[in-house]
Amino acid sequence: MIRKYLLPLLAVVGVLVAIVAVIIDNRPVPAARPAIQPPKAPFASYLAGTGIIEASSGNIAVGTPVPGIVTAIYVKWGDHVTVGDRLFKVDDRDLQAQLIPALAKVKESEARLEQAKGQLKIGESVPDKRAISVEELNNRRAAVAIDTAALAASKAQIEQLRLEIERRTIRALVPGQILQVKVRPGEFAQSGALATPLMVLGNDTRLYLRVDIDEYDAWRVRTKAPAVAFVRGNPDLHAPLRFERIDPYVVPKTSLTGSSTERTDTRVLQVIYSFDPATLPGTYVGQQMDVFIQAPPSVSAHAAGSDAGRPTEGSP
Repeated sequence: MIRKYLLPLLAVVGVLVAIVAVIIDNRPVPAARPAIQPPKAPFASYLAGTGIIEASSGNIAVGTPVPGIVTAIYVKWGDHVTVGDRLFKVDDRDLQAQLIPALAKVKESEARLEQAKGQLKIGESVPDKRAISVEELNNRRAAVAIDTAALAASKAQIEQLRLEIERRTIRALVPGQILQVKVRPGEFAQSGALATPLMVLGNDTRLYLRVDIDEYDAWRVRTKAPAVAFVRGNPDLHAPLRFERIDPYVVPKTSLTGSSTERTDTRVLQVIYSFDPATLPGTYVGQQMDVFIQAPPSVSAHAAGSDAGRPTEGSP
């Protein structure tokens, strides 16, 4: 009797287990809360953009006018420098070697000039003017002039060598902070524009924020509109921004967010704001920030508002 009802009973239990499993699997899974809450826009109508912090002087890529081996580094990361401070030095031993014979040549030119002046003085001091011809006297005067010019040329060569030696010591042309050091003593420093600068220098007294605004929203940007920047990772850290300028040239977007709906062919208008770094401690040049700018409503919002009181098709 038990065997007669065992199989149907097991079948019913299996169906019930399957139904329970399907119900459990189909239950809505609560969305996981983000570890860090995104910032909330402080304006009813706004533009949102990503801003990258840069120095107020721009991020200056420091280079060298002549290639060579780096023999000394005078600064390190985070150092503040003033105009004229030494940054690094390129090997100048080849110029120092040229300076030694140039100094000797100056002494030789001075001796030749003294000799020519002595000969001229003797010729001019002869009591009887018939003892020396006019041509000889003119030749001695010309020799003095030639030796004077030769001495000046020798001194000019020394000055040129010293200027070339001075050029091998790279100095700061603007005050600021050393943001990056990508060169080491013993490395060969190339001249010209490099993909990776030897050093990066910038004035951090007031930081600038370069904000990318989508070209479709460029018409909504207002120069005097309030703007607020939020530090990524901590929406409680935010500060008001001061408008500086608009770069009047729309450029391809280079800072991508990684969103699946993001267009890689987007062009953006770059709006530059500034803020006092003391109001946002812990911010650094090159860091990204979330920016909200107060702006008039978009075209879609205007259209939605104008269609609100319009009867729909088929309504009386």
